[in-house]
Amino acid sequence: MTEYLPYIISQLSTPVNLLLMLSATVIGLIFGAIPGLSGTLAVMLFMPLTYSMNSGSAVIFLIALWVGGCSGAFIGSVLLGIPGSPSAVATCFDGYPMAQNGKAGKALAIGMVASFSGTFFSAIFGALLSQKVANVAFALGPWEYFSLCFVAITMVLAISKGNMFKGLSSASVGLLFASVGFSPIDAEPRFVFDNMYLMSGLGMTIVLIGIFGVARIIEEYGKGFGALPEVDTKSIRGLGITIGEIREQLLNIFRSFGIGLGIGFLPGMGAGLSNLVAYSSAKNASKTPDMFGKGCPDGIWASEVSNNAAIGGSMIPMSALGIPGDSTTALLIGALTIHGLEMGPMVFKNSGNVVYLMFATVAVCASVILVLQALGMRVFPLILKVPYHYMYPGLIIISFVSAYVDSGSLYKCGMMLVFAAVGILMSYGGLPTAPLILSFILGPTLENNMLKAFQYSGSAAAFFTRPISGILMIIGILCIFSPVIRTMAGKLRNKQA
Repeated sequence: MTEYLPYIISQLSTPVNLLLMLSATVIGLIFGAIPGLSGTLAVMLFMPLTYSMNSGSAVIFLIALWVGGCSGAFIGSVLLGIPGSPSAVATCFDGYPMAQNGKAGKALAIGMVASFSGTFFSAIFGALLSQKVANVAFALGPWEYFSLCFVAITMVLAISKGNMFKGLSSASVGLLFASVGFSPIDAEPRFVFDNMYLMSGLGMTIVLIGIFGVARIIEEYGKGFGALPEVDTKSIRGLGITIGEIREQLLNIFRSFGIGLGIGFLPGMGAGLSNLVAYSSAKNASKTPDMFGKGCPDGIWASEVSNNAAIGGSMIPMSALGIPGDSTTALLIGALTIHGLEMGPMVFKNSGNVVYLMFATVAVCASVILVLQALGMRVFPLILKVPYHYMYPGLIIISFVSAYVDSGSLYKCGMMLVFAAVGILMSYGGLPTAPLILSFILGPTLENNMLKAFQYSGSAAAFFTRPISGILMIIGILCIFSPVIRTMAGKLRNKQA
């Protein structure tokens, strides 16, 4: 790892890259702070801008967008009681009551320090562990990779909101979209309908911006906008936090950091789950659980440390296995592939300098964001007051520009509107979007390894007879049937009672 330090320092000290990092962190903070937007959407919208950059600049720009979005999500949670993204849902529980009690400054300070702690140290752990995970991955065959992708999708199904059938339906739609174009082995065209624009498959940017960007904006316009809420900034004075208060939270910080790093490592989990798990753990371990939900600092520490620790955790499977830890790392894998960087075990031998540049960028961005948030505590509430009828038209324009830059075709811009309609229908049907995005990204990997496994062994039994693959397949099957298992277990407990 030390042999890559000259390259990392040269990239991070270049004036152009420094400017890209600073601008990307500010954009990410804005997207993270505004309810309904997120760092993931920022990466989606601005990803086509990196196609003309070199790999180092592209990595710095995209990572800064992502880290900025994750770190800025707590601002809306604290000031408005509206989470900037799913990763900051648990921050609302105590952050907003603290702001209402005249302690907005302390709540923002806790969020800033907790976000920095989770992000910075998770990057260090990720850099140390990813190479070891990659070495283990060399022993894996197509059976294990198929099983790993299978588990990644089924884990998302297991925590899908509402009916498991809806999560399965969403994942099936994603796999259907991923199968459009030529098949990987025999190059047979599928679902192209003699349309030349579909021969190369559905572009990731077109699908994701349509379903997750344009669809959300159209929905918000359809619902209408009420009056913007008042934001209290009078109580924001300095940082409002002491070393002693940080020392009192060390056990909570370590516990939440471990939860975030571990859940971030699990493919498909990410910060959206880790902040809720860490919050629940902090409440269960607290001597005063009744204070949670009324402005307890412990809840903010737990939520913000864990959701930012998931950043480094999710980068481990992304770099070492080529498996996205969450939806944003799925986007990053696609963007890096365009720059010729194939994530997986071989990336450390072929492009190890770029991999460690990613982890270094996360650590540097965490420090930059801490300074920006400390300086901008009085500015961020003004960003939240931007009228939506000014903001959303600009985002629509950015979406069309991104679609055109990605494909160079107005036809693909029309396809983006089609996928926006699909996203709206999914929303009204109650279908979760997380299974779709993971299955769409993992679909080609899933199919490639399945076909290779059948060519090598000629039987599906090998998926269960190989130890690692068999364990993963059993876990995936249990995830699918987990609602049935929970229901049966509940009935059994009631019967025994």
